[in-house]
Amino acid sequence: MRSLAVINQKGGVGKTTTAVNMAAALAEQGCRVCMIDLDPQAHATLHLGLSVMDDQPSVYDVLCSETSICDVRKWVTPNLAVVPANLDLAAAEMELAGEVGREVILRDKLQVDEEEFDFLILDCPPSLGVLTLNALTTVNEVFLPLQPHFLALHGLSKLLKTIEIVAKRLNPDLRLSGVVLCMFEASTRLGAEVTRDVDDFLRLHTQTEGVWSGAKFFKTRIRRNIRLAEAPSFGQSILQYAPTSNGAEDYRALAREVLGCESLQVGAHFETVASA
Repeated sequence: MRSLAVINQKGGVGKTTTAVNMAAALAEQGCRVCMIDLDPQAHATLHLGLSVMDDQPSVYDVLCSETSICDVRKWVTPNLAVVPANLDLAAAEMELAGEVGREVILRDKLQVDEEEFDFLILDCPPSLGVLTLNALTTVNEVFLPLQPHFLALHGLSKLLKTIEIVAKRLNPDLRLSGVVLCMFEASTRLGAEVTRDVDDFLRLHTQTEGVWSGAKFFKTRIRRNIRLAEAPSFGQSILQYAPTSNGAEDYRALAREVLGCESLQVGAHFETVASA
């Protein structure tokens, strides 16, 4: 099973949009996908038409109590399951502050989950706290969505440094495996310049040892598309809401690129990718 964390500490760059629609596109391709919403804003949960009431368990209960993953997981389509979040998750950072092994709680819960999936996709909060650390100790790949804007590049080195520290201390198999440009406008000079800068950065660093060694700059560009912004309000992925739109076309193309990566291991159980 491939396990991916979609991360960017800057908000508004298409992180949740990419996590949700990439998951939906992979499921459409016939892959069994489990998506975990680790963002207290619960936008991925809402995007897929789910909501968690106060008396219902969420990923907060998985992290802060004895609740299992299977008790929380909900199926959206025959191939796509979601472990939903709600605002309670915001309290997890404080509640887990004094917990021993707080960075690997999610990993340990997934180790005993018997459901088989081809992909595990984690939508992370726009921060580098305990929730994001749980994601980084659980997965072996990081996907980085970027907006083609110079401010979106700010902080990229800090994020990569965090990934490097986690890989060194908690999860030696962790790596940055892909960067995808979102809200892309090919006709703008800025889009072309940022694309060139990211390409040069990755070409330089992938030739060295480190968590970004072998990182792929996806050829697929997620074009700016109003349908992508509309889809969450209908509780649907772009593939359901506007299946013939540019947004749906782009995420299908991204899914095909992801499936083409050499590290694909279909049908395997969740395996330990880190040891604390």
